Amino acid sequence: MNNTSRFFLFTIPLFCFSFGGDSPDLKKQYSQEIIPADLCVYLSVIASDSFEGRETATRGLDMTAEFIAGKFRSFGIPELPSGGYYQDVPLLKFIPGNGSVMFNDQKFVYGKDFYYTPGIDDGKTDIQKIIFAGYGIQDSLYKDYSGIDISGSAVMFLADEPIDKNGNSLITGKKELSSWSTQRRRKINEAKKRGAAALLIIVPDFQKKFLENKKYLSAPTLKPDEDLVVEIKSDNPPVLYISKEMADMLLVKAKKKTNTGQAIAAIAKKKKTFQAEINSLLVIDIERESEKVHSENVLGFIEGGDLKKEIVVVTAHMDHLGKDSTEIYNGADDDGSGTTAVIELAKIFAQAKKDGHGPRRSMLFMTFTGEEKGLLGSRWYSDHPVFPLENTVCDLNIDMIGRIDKDHQQDTGYVYVIGSDMLSSELKKINETNNNNYTKLQLDYRYDDPNDPNSFYTRSDHYNFAKHGIPVAFFFNGVHEDYHKPTDEIQKIDFPLMAIRARLVFCTAWEIANRDARLVVDKKQKNK
Repeated sequence: MNNTSRFFLFTIPLFCFSFGGDSPDLKKQYSQEIIPADLCVYLSVIASDSFEGRETATRGLDMTAEFIAGKFRSFGIPELPSGGYYQDVPLLKFIPGNGSVMFNDQKFVYGKDFYYTPGIDDGKTDIQKIIFAGYGIQDSLYKDYSGIDISGSAVMFLADEPIDKNGNSLITGKKELSSWSTQRRRKINEAKKRGAAALLIIVPDFQKKFLENKKYLSAPTLKPDEDLVVEIKSDNPPVLYISKEMADMLLVKAKKKTNTGQAIAAIAKKKKTFQAEINSLLVIDIERESEKVHSENVLGFIEGGDLKKEIVVVTAHMDHLGKDSTEIYNGADDDGSGTTAVIELAKIFAQAKKDGHGPRRSMLFMTFTGEEKGLLGSRWYSDHPVFPLENTVCDLNIDMIGRIDKDHQQDTGYVYVIGSDMLSSELKKINETNNNNYTKLQLDYRYDDPNDPNSFYTRSDHYNFAKHGIPVAFFFNGVHEDYHKPTDEIQKIDFPLMAIRARLVFCTAWEIANRDARLVVDKKQKNK
């Protein structure tokens, strides 16, 4: 970490300004001090081009961490007992682009025949059987896995979904595609559930897709450094995206001696799946160069009163996707919005303590590194907690609260709340009561559905607390057209709505921090 002081010079946009209110109710009084102007000022810094997209283990994220720590210091939040505001997160950085796939004597090449996403595990996988399973869909109207067992085999399937001769989906019966196409994890999760040893997803216009996603695909993979020492390896099968030409070379070895074009035509004509079995050796070997790097979580700890041993945690991730040549992925919403909310809440709780209204329980405000790389900062904290996990009451996680998704264009006063009743029967009720009394947002729970293909419950930092039996609530505005694109910019943030959402988190945190009884944990973690 570079400790050189920096000065940030910027103009505050006119749309930053708003005005708060007053009330004899302390919770309401302090919540009204969360104003759009403050949020805009913070976000104007961390989502600026000078912070270079805040990619993990880069100068831009170091600058972000320094900015947040500086704010905590300016609020009068003391340094941690170990000194400073940082938790070091040692990482291994894996360089993408290496790896090979061998099929009998045929060698396939990364970038020409196949590619993989950064989260893949290194390792060698030998598979004796490949099963072609149409589009990899198991739906009430269309079943690609009917009558076949893919456990221990590589499953190969087409991207997208089956279309009839009129251009209608066999799943929806309309031109509109189903979630089997629009949510890529759905097919992957289905194959994993069925025990696939590897996934080969056939991509139309392979080279075009590869070039379109080059920024993402070329991003280094980061993993906690301890993985190398203790040899932790996930049980995730390798997922490869392959060209039709590669698929055809594999399919020619099937008894049916077919190709992808014929399979697509057969499915469209018969309106049912086409399956094929290939009994030949497939060897997937992913071995990338690595180097040691470091990043940091930023922690602001406000000690409580009579219940100070118990800790309420409020989190967001400060990292984003970095830059690609001259294009910068500023991530104003993802998760600049959550990060600025954490800064603002820390400021208000610190001011309340100065005013003699400090929380009974301690408050930990934490911004994580490496969420975009696989929840790395929160995983490191949960495995190496600065404060005992057994003393942690809950985690209120804020990840994207500055925008409006396509499902709420007409009714914009909403927020998704995910996971609030997964472990505690009280947390959801407390959040709802505070919403009814103070913010009156529409609380949308659709992503609590265990069958939801987005799997948002497992995709942000709160999940690393939930895995340890700590109640969580995840506040989220949903994805939008600028998600993970360089167009996720501050000009598109709805600051008044963002302030209301932040107030809801504040009011919920205030009550949990000051109530007599600790939140109950009366539910078991569901397998996700």
